[in-house]
Amino acid sequence: MLPPHGHALEIASGTGEHAAHFAAGLPGWTWQPTELDREAFASINAWRASAGVNNLLAPRRLDVTAPTWTDIAEVDVIFCANMIHIAPWTACQGLMRGAGRYLVPQGLLMTYGPYLLDEEPNAPSNLAFDADLRARNPAWAVRGLAEVVAEAARAGLALRERVSMPANNLALMFQRKTG
Repeated sequence: MLPPHGHALEIASGTGEHAAHFAAGLPGWTWQPTELDREAFASINAWRASAGVNNLLAPRRLDVTAPTWTDIAEVDVIFCANMIHIAPWTACQGLMRGAGRYLVPQGLLMTYGPYLLDEEPNAPSNLAFDADLRARNPAWAVRGLAEVVAEAARAGLALRERVSMPANNLALMFQRKTG
């Protein structure tokens, strides 16, 4: 699916575990972890050190809701796991707008997490998780797949692939449209 070489930007890297895993598994790719909360940098750097690879860069602070992303150049792939539901809707909007701006033509945005579905029954665990998120913070929610796809389209991205994952999660691949 991915070419042998490229530059990936991870949004909301959290602990840094995904960044370390992908950088080790994709040695031809440069992997840039980002996080809004600088307190996560210690964990990201610990994972970076344990990975022992040269293609995993030091974490950068990034607020996806900002109108421009400081010090970010065009990238081939943007990866974002488990952020869209544990953030306000403006974070999803910012992610999509940023992907539309910073992905190379035909570049990919890959997201991972739970989504609510309109066209098929939702897993009871996703419905319970949605209720739990909303109780913890009214701005959080398991987002509707149709709303996320529509937001991506507004930013010039098309849903290319949807993959069912464990625990009723989905991996979504959006591709930047050209022209």
